[in-house]
Amino acid sequence: MQIELNDIGHIIQLSVAPVFLLTGVGTTLTVLTNRLARIVDRSRILEDKFRKEEDEAHAGDYRDELITLYSRSHLINRAIVLATACALMISLVIISLFVGDALNIDLSKYIAAFFVLAMVSLLASFSYLLREIFLATQTMRTVVRLPK
Repeated sequence: MQIELNDIGHIIQLSVAPVFLLTGVGTTLTVLTNRLARIVDRSRILEDKFRKEEDEAHAGDYRDELITLYSRSHLINRAIVLATACALMISLVIISLFVGDALNIDLSKYIAAFFVLAMVSLLASFSYLLREIFLATQTMRTVVRLPK
């Protein structure tokens, strides 16, 4: 197994686009984890208020908001799992490019499959993020009592 310098340069050229995509997915994961952290922080505050509240009306409001926050956290968790799966698939694309070229093996079908799976995962992740955003803004309208 001898890899020439030209081969390494060619492999790196092929892997540049997936690496940029991986950077974008990493940024998306940062956004998702920040949203999850805010939901968790708000849930902890409301759980404390709920435990201490003696007035049933306020306790009901806290309970309703907690239920919504739990739903939002589940959506964000799914988005994080799918974005992570996307990152793993993109990493497999990059690894396959290097291994296939270094060992002179045709891995084009695997590379295409990994890439398609990565895009499907990313699309699903964005869908869950969008659903979470809709749920958050719907809750905001309800709490503030704005007209739809």
